[in-house]
Amino acid sequence: MLFIDIKKSGGIERALKELKRKFIKTGQLKELRERQEFVKGSVKRREQLKKARYKQKMQDENMAD
Repeated sequence: MLFIDIKKSGGIERALKELKRKFIKTGQLKELRERQEFVKGSVKRREQLKKARYKQKMQDENMAD
């Protein structure tokens, strides 16, 4: 759980900005989205391989130019 001290932050606007920054930095939003539905391990690995192939392809194309 994230805690923000409003008194230290200097106002609600700054506190919200700090909360957003912490939320992104800790990866909680990403984790919440991943937990919305169960994904099998084999499917996760397949997606990782697919992303890795895509990144490699893009990198190779940039090196060729």
